[in-house]
Amino acid sequence: MGIFSRFKKEQPEICGEMMNEEQFWSIIETSKQSSKHLEELASNISKALSKMSSKEMIGFHLREQKLRFDSYTSDLWCAGYIMNGGCSDDSFEYFRCWLIAQGKELFYAALENPDVLAEGYSNTVDHYEFEDFMYVASEPFEEKTGKDIEDFLDYDIFTFHEGEYPDFDFTWEEDDEDSMRAICPKLMEASLKS
Repeated sequence: MGIFSRFKKEQPEICGEMMNEEQFWSIIETSKQSSKHLEELASNISKALSKMSSKEMIGFHLREQKLRFDSYTSDLWCAGYIMNGGCSDDSFEYFRCWLIAQGKELFYAALENPDVLAEGYSNTVDHYEFEDFMYVASEPFEEKTGKDIEDFLDYDIFTFHEGEYPDFDFTWEEDDEDSMRAICPKLMEASLKS
Protein backbone atom coordinates (compact mmCIF):
# COMPACT_ATOMS: atom_id res chain seq x y z
CA MET A 1 0.00 0.00 0.00
CA GLY A 2 1.31 3.37 -0.99
CA ILE A 3 0.95 6.73 0.67
CA PHE A 4 -2.05 7.57 -1.55
CA SER A 5 -4.07 4.45 -0.69
CA ARG A 6 -6.18 6.40 1.81
CA PHE A 7 -7.51 8.52 -1.06
CA LYS A 8 -8.72 5.51 -3.01
CA LYS A 9 -12.38 5.83 -3.96
CA GLU A 10 -14.92 3.20 -3.00
CA GLN A 11 -16.10 1.20 -6.01
CA PRO A 12 -19.92 1.22 -5.94
CA GLU A 13 -22.16 -1.50 -7.32
CA ILE A 14 -25.49 -1.09 -9.03
CA CYS A 15 -28.22 -1.51 -6.42
CA GLY A 16 -32.01 -1.59 -6.28
CA GLU A 17 -32.37 -2.19 -2.54
CA MET A 18 -33.96 0.48 -0.36
CA MET A 19 -32.66 1.44 3.06
CA ASN A 20 -34.71 0.07 5.95
CA GLU A 21 -37.50 2.57 6.53
CA GLU A 22 -36.84 2.96 10.27
CA GLN A 23 -33.18 3.76 9.57
CA PHE A 24 -34.26 6.31 6.95
CA TRP A 25 -36.61 8.10 9.38
CA SER A 26 -33.98 7.98 12.11
CA ILE A 27 -31.54 9.87 9.86
CA ILE A 28 -34.23 12.48 9.15
CA GLU A 29 -35.15 12.93 12.82
CA THR A 30 -31.55 13.08 14.06
CA SER A 31 -30.63 15.59 11.35
CA LYS A 32 -33.69 17.75 12.13
CA GLN A 33 -32.66 18.11 15.77
CA SER A 34 -29.56 20.09 14.81
CA SER A 35 -31.11 22.05 11.92
CA LYS A 36 -32.67 25.50 12.07
CA HIS A 37 -33.82 25.58 8.42
CA LEU A 38 -34.15 23.35 5.37
CA GLU A 39 -30.75 24.25 3.90
CA GLU A 40 -29.06 23.17 7.13
CA LEU A 41 -31.19 20.02 7.23
CA ALA A 42 -30.03 19.04 3.73
CA SER A 43 -26.42 19.59 4.81
CA ASN A 44 -26.84 17.57 8.01
CA ILE A 45 -28.45 14.64 6.18
CA SER A 46 -25.60 14.66 3.65
CA LYS A 47 -23.07 14.65 6.51
CA ALA A 48 -24.79 11.67 8.11
CA LEU A 49 -24.82 9.81 4.81
CA SER A 50 -21.14 10.59 4.17
CA LYS A 51 -20.26 8.23 7.05
CA MET A 52 -22.10 5.35 5.35
CA SER A 53 -21.28 2.99 2.52
CA SER A 54 -22.19 3.80 -1.08
CA LYS A 55 -24.80 1.02 -0.92
CA GLU A 56 -26.46 2.69 2.08
CA MET A 57 -26.45 6.03 0.27
CA ILE A 58 -28.20 4.42 -2.70
CA GLY A 59 -30.62 2.78 -0.27
CA PHE A 60 -31.46 6.17 1.28
CA HIS A 61 -31.94 7.70 -2.17
CA LEU A 62 -34.26 4.87 -3.21
CA ARG A 63 -36.28 5.03 0.01
CA GLU A 64 -36.80 8.76 -0.56
CA GLN A 65 -38.05 8.00 -4.09
CA LYS A 66 -40.39 5.28 -2.75
CA LEU A 67 -41.94 7.71 -0.25
CA ARG A 68 -42.47 10.25 -3.02
CA PHE A 69 -44.04 7.47 -5.09
CA ASP A 70 -46.38 6.53 -2.22
CA SER A 71 -47.43 10.15 -1.73
CA TYR A 72 -48.26 10.77 -5.39
CA THR A 73 -51.97 11.26 -4.75
CA SER A 74 -54.63 13.66 -5.90
CA ASP A 75 -55.59 14.71 -2.36
CA LEU A 76 -51.99 15.56 -1.41
CA TRP A 77 -51.61 17.50 -4.64
CA CYS A 78 -54.66 19.50 -3.56
CA ALA A 79 -52.96 20.31 -0.25
CA GLY A 80 -49.77 21.32 -2.06
CA TYR A 81 -51.76 23.53 -4.41
CA ILE A 82 -53.45 25.32 -1.52
CA MET A 83 -50.31 25.72 0.58
CA ASN A 84 -48.17 27.00 -2.30
CA GLY A 85 -50.81 29.03 -4.13
CA GLY A 86 -50.43 26.73 -7.14
CA CYS A 87 -48.58 23.49 -7.76
CA SER A 88 -47.03 22.33 -11.05
CA ASP A 89 -45.70 18.79 -11.60
CA ASP A 90 -42.22 19.85 -10.42
CA SER A 91 -43.62 21.82 -7.49
CA PHE A 92 -45.55 18.76 -6.38
CA GLU A 93 -42.28 16.78 -6.34
CA TYR A 94 -40.65 19.44 -4.16
CA PHE A 95 -43.74 19.69 -1.94
CA ARG A 96 -43.58 15.95 -1.22
CA CYS A 97 -39.86 16.28 -0.47
CA TRP A 98 -40.76 18.98 2.06
CA LEU A 99 -43.42 16.70 3.56
CA ILE A 100 -41.03 13.73 3.90
CA ALA A 101 -38.48 16.02 5.59
CA GLN A 102 -41.08 16.87 8.27
CA GLY A 103 -40.72 13.33 9.59
CA LYS A 104 -42.53 10.03 9.69
CA GLU A 105 -45.46 11.06 11.89
CA LEU A 106 -46.60 14.03 9.83
CA PHE A 107 -45.86 12.28 6.53
CA TYR A 108 -48.16 9.36 7.28
CA ALA A 109 -50.79 11.56 8.91
CA ALA A 110 -50.91 13.72 5.77
CA LEU A 111 -51.18 10.63 3.57
CA GLU A 112 -54.21 9.63 5.60
CA ASN A 113 -55.71 13.14 5.67
CA PRO A 114 -53.87 16.03 3.96
CA ASP A 115 -55.93 18.56 5.92
CA VAL A 116 -53.75 17.87 9.00
CA LEU A 117 -51.20 20.16 7.32
CA ALA A 118 -53.41 23.13 8.23
CA GLU A 119 -52.07 22.98 11.78
CA GLY A 120 -48.56 24.08 10.78
CA TYR A 121 -49.55 26.21 7.80
CA SER A 122 -48.69 29.91 7.60
CA ASN A 123 -49.43 32.12 4.61
CA THR A 124 -46.24 34.04 5.41
CA VAL A 125 -44.18 31.10 4.10
CA ASP A 126 -43.41 31.57 0.40
CA HIS A 127 -43.20 27.91 -0.58
CA TYR A 128 -43.59 24.58 1.13
CA GLU A 129 -40.97 22.95 -1.06
CA PHE A 130 -37.60 21.25 -0.52
CA GLU A 131 -36.02 20.46 -3.89
CA ASP A 132 -32.55 19.93 -2.36
CA PHE A 133 -33.86 16.91 -0.47
CA MET A 134 -33.90 14.94 -3.72
CA TYR A 135 -30.11 15.26 -3.92
CA VAL A 136 -28.88 14.86 -0.32
CA ALA A 137 -27.28 11.49 -1.14
CA SER A 138 -25.73 12.63 -4.44
CA GLU A 139 -22.88 14.77 -3.07
CA PRO A 140 -21.59 12.33 -0.42
CA PHE A 141 -21.89 9.49 -2.94
CA GLU A 142 -19.79 11.39 -5.46
CA GLU A 143 -17.23 12.31 -2.80
CA LYS A 144 -16.92 8.67 -1.72
CA THR A 145 -16.91 7.07 -5.17
CA GLY A 146 -16.12 9.77 -7.72
CA LYS A 147 -19.28 8.65 -9.55
CA ASP A 148 -22.84 9.86 -10.17
CA ILE A 149 -25.37 8.06 -7.96
CA GLU A 150 -27.92 7.98 -10.79
CA ASP A 151 -25.67 5.59 -12.72
CA PHE A 152 -25.93 3.00 -9.93
CA LEU A 153 -29.72 2.79 -9.42
CA ASP A 154 -31.13 -0.52 -10.59
CA TYR A 155 -34.47 0.50 -12.06
CA ASP A 156 -35.07 -3.06 -13.27
CA ILE A 157 -35.49 -4.06 -9.63
CA PHE A 158 -36.64 -0.75 -8.15
CA THR A 159 -39.79 0.40 -9.95
CA PHE A 160 -41.11 3.00 -7.48
CA HIS A 161 -39.75 6.07 -9.21
CA GLU A 162 -40.95 9.11 -11.11
CA GLY A 163 -41.15 7.37 -14.46
CA GLU A 164 -43.57 4.80 -13.00
CA TYR A 165 -46.04 7.01 -11.13
CA PRO A 166 -49.60 5.64 -11.29
CA ASP A 167 -52.29 7.43 -13.24
CA PHE A 168 -55.11 8.92 -11.23
CA ASP A 169 -58.14 11.13 -11.79
CA PHE A 170 -58.03 14.44 -9.94
CA THR A 171 -60.61 14.69 -7.16
CA TRP A 172 -60.50 18.51 -7.29
CA GLU A 173 -60.17 21.36 -9.77
CA GLU A 174 -57.88 24.37 -9.40
CA ASP A 175 -60.59 26.83 -10.44
CA ASP A 176 -63.17 25.28 -8.09
CA GLU A 177 -62.54 26.26 -4.48
CA ASP A 178 -65.43 24.11 -3.27
CA SER A 179 -63.79 20.99 -4.73
CA MET A 180 -60.58 21.80 -2.82
CA ARG A 181 -62.50 22.68 0.33
CA ALA A 182 -64.13 19.24 0.24
CA ILE A 183 -60.66 17.66 0.62
CA CYS A 184 -58.86 20.25 2.77
CA PRO A 185 -61.44 22.47 4.53
CA LYS A 186 -59.08 23.74 7.27
CA LEU A 187 -56.28 24.42 4.80
CA MET A 188 -58.62 26.33 2.52
CA GLU A 189 -59.84 28.42 5.44
CA ALA A 190 -56.29 29.16 6.59
CA SER A 191 -55.11 30.07 3.09
CA LEU A 192 -57.92 32.59 2.60
CA LYS A 193 -57.02 34.52 5.75
CA SER A 194 -54.78 37.50 5.05
